[in-house]
Amino acid sequence: MRAVQIAQHAADLTRATAFYSALLGAEPVASFDPPGLVFFDLDGQRLLLDAGAPSALHYYQVDDLDAVIERLRAAGATVESPPHVIFTHRDGSLGPAGTEEMQAFVRDTEGNIVGLIAFRLNRSQPA
Repeated sequence: MRAVQIAQHAADLTRATAFYSALLGAEPVASFDPPGLVFFDLDGQRLLLDAGAPSALHYYQVDDLDAVIERLRAAGATVESPPHVIFTHRDGSLGPAGTEEMQAFVRDTEGNIVGLIAFRLNRSQPA
């Protein structure tokens, strides 16, 4: 089994589409208006923006968390929690072994929280 689609609340589809296009670095793959649906492709999983959907907390892995946060901040996004270490992966069960998991949280244009994740080498481990 694998997840196929995440539905996210978007009261203003134009505004939300611009935010997620900037965040994901991609334009939508489909839009239907009416009824007011916008789809993005996330490597085979769909992100659906829909006024009728509830708010969902979803996380995206990024390569450079600081750069993404600065880009979103410059575009006017609210950073709810700046990048910080939340977990050290000693084995590979939840993330790459020997890395620290960094997370940050931003608020999208519709008031939803979005999590961003990056992995970096564990600085406390000997080289």
